[in-house]
Amino acid sequence: MRLTLRFVIPLLIVIGAIAYAVVPLVDRLTLRWAVRDLDMRASLIAKTIQEPLLEQTEPVTPRKMLGMFKRVSEDERMYALGYCAAPAEKMVSTSLMPEDIRCDTLTPYGLIGGSVLRGKHGSLHVAVRPMDTADNPEGKLVLIHDMSFIERRSEETRDYLFYFFAGLAFVVSLLTVVIAQLSWRGWMQGIRSLMRGEGLLRQPGVSIKVPQKVPELRPIARDLQRLVEDLEAEHRARDESQISWTAESLRTILHGELRGEDVIVVSNREPYIHQHSGDKIEVQRPASGLVTALEPIMRACSGIWIAHGGGTADRDTVDRNDRVAVPPGNPAYQLRRIWLSEEQVNGYYYGFANEGLWPLCHIAHVRPTFRSGDWAHYVAVNQKFADAVVKEAKTKDPIVLVQDYHFALLPRMLREALPDATIITFWHIPWPNPESFAICPWREEIVLGLLGSSIVGFHTQIHCNNFVDTVDRFIEARVDREALGVTLGGKKTLVRRYPISIDWPPEKELLAKPVEQCRAEIRQKNHLPANHAIGIGIDRLDYTKGIIERFRAVERLFELNPEWIGRFTFVQIAAPSRSSIFEYKSHETLVIETAAQINQRFGGRGAPPIILKIEHHEPWQVYEYYRAAELCFVSSLHDGMNLVAKEFIAARDDQRGILVLSQFTGAARELPEALIVNPYDADQCAAALQLALVMPLTEQRDRMRLMRGLVSEFNVYRWAGRMLLDAASMRRRLHLVEKSEPLKTQRERKSQS
Repeated sequence: MRLTLRFVIPLLIVIGAIAYAVVPLVDRLTLRWAVRDLDMRASLIAKTIQEPLLEQTEPVTPRKMLGMFKRVSEDERMYALGYCAAPAEKMVSTSLMPEDIRCDTLTPYGLIGGSVLRGKHGSLHVAVRPMDTADNPEGKLVLIHDMSFIERRSEETRDYLFYFFAGLAFVVSLLTVVIAQLSWRGWMQGIRSLMRGEGLLRQPGVSIKVPQKVPELRPIARDLQRLVEDLEAEHRARDESQISWTAESLRTILHGELRGEDVIVVSNREPYIHQHSGDKIEVQRPASGLVTALEPIMRACSGIWIAHGGGTADRDTVDRNDRVAVPPGNPAYQLRRIWLSEEQVNGYYYGFANEGLWPLCHIAHVRPTFRSGDWAHYVAVNQKFADAVVKEAKTKDPIVLVQDYHFALLPRMLREALPDATIITFWHIPWPNPESFAICPWREEIVLGLLGSSIVGFHTQIHCNNFVDTVDRFIEARVDREALGVTLGGKKTLVRRYPISIDWPPEKELLAKPVEQCRAEIRQKNHLPANHAIGIGIDRLDYTKGIIERFRAVERLFELNPEWIGRFTFVQIAAPSRSSIFEYKSHETLVIETAAQINQRFGGRGAPPIILKIEHHEPWQVYEYYRAAELCFVSSLHDGMNLVAKEFIAARDDQRGILVLSQFTGAARELPEALIVNPYDADQCAAALQLALVMPLTEQRDRMRLMRGLVSEFNVYRWAGRMLLDAASMRRRLHLVEKSEPLKTQRERKSQS
């Protein structure tokens, strides 16, 4: 009993201390919420009063003003109302207006938020709002609310918390006493049993006979022992590597779990492009989420990346084997370039992949186009990349990471050429439902091609489910919905969710310039005032990114909140993309025309509402805009993940800035602290922009801190590590199956004899 009391009494003290700390916190939160509500209420009342005053053609007299104030002040929370035509004039106010609030003392209370005034009148909320009338456009309205209701609410909350913690202390104490008594009795019984010689492996009164070793069981015992050791190694590796996902932990997986085997990445887009610029050769990094995600992995793996070489100087920079060491200046892996003819690029890339599969999978109101000629080029290019993988493979069982919709046929081709390879295919774009995918004339061939993979990965669980449903609809295969796998021809393909992310922490040079310096330089570069509010959008010039919808939301913001005209500018950086496709040309024209229309309508007061930059920006330039902006707007109409959202979060080490995020992105499922919107709803998007522009810094920090924590933990190394760990587990199981085959055959022969 004494031991129990020694534990219960400190526990009660801890609960009391927590209660003592929680009550003031609740009071502060209650006050903060109430002040925010009163700010919104003051703005609403100001607009309500202003509308009838603007409609009057005659000058507004103090008598009329007071009459209106008396009707409004009948509200039980409204304490006093006043109007100042100018700082030097006398205030027109109701009788309860405090004497220390005059027209010449309004500056400390501001024109946007409100302030709490404490004095002989009790706690009062003071808000000042601009009040335009026909005869005085510079007037100000003073609204004072009685905050006594907050004190009553706080008293009730304190009473509830007291009873709650008292009940909690009683329940915890009771449970502690009961558990302590039961544990003491069980421990004493265990001691008595041990003293009687009854061990953990033998129950009282039961004798254990150890069977003699059977020679026929020795092979099975060895296999079981190896299986246990492999499972223990897998569990140990998972626990250790998941503590902190970094480039080093990824190398540990590769050289430990995968025993140093090389990794081959296949993608259409290359991570570094060499371009002729006069007499020099410049190196560019393309604006691609795929490259952003994979490049840090290849630095950690030191493998080989196979991609289409499309730069004007790409052929001039490779060796005789079409390879070049990258990154320039600090080589970490090899880039192998594949050369395609103009006809192949037009058919495979621009044709089937981007006029067919891209709009089919994104369902973004653009009709997909399928041509048999494009399909023929798609098959030929996939085979060309398959031949390159086979040539670059150093062993018969390499690990191949196939990237995106450009190579749907490649896994099956590799499976036929390298039966023992571990092939992981990651589909970076959405996968539609079976009804939508049925539009594709070669749907069976594409699905069969992907089922050559060991693992097929998608960003979200919905896309995984859609793929399994598509297989079930069009292919004769055994579908395991519980384990989410497909067995075809005796080979199993796992379907897994791997939400992609970015490198964490970002490279030091991306964050080298302080936030305040970025803010000043970006505003100066775009000819904007020093205190001008900025929103930022970073996208390829693609119709799935919702750039038009984004501009319409900015337009609606100015319609609903005209006070932001001349005070807020949205900067859209749009990297040129697939300009040879008609839909992309039309979209670019529409984007330019929409921005010009909005600028013409709302650009008469100085700074333009929209600044459109259709040009390539290097990562360090993009990060400067991230760090300089008040908000980032991602309005994709349909997206697999969207890494711009995560890059913006990574760039804000000052824990400021608001992310406005489309609900149709995969990132929206991971980042609920962002302002989630429907990009088709202009009013909702405009309201989110308004909320982002007036959000207090404390709330910005709370939201950004949570999002940065998630992105830091679920970074690109975790994305790659999970795929490689699953690949390692699959390879280990296959090796065990191969080892058990001779034993199985031997048992079958004995049973037949």
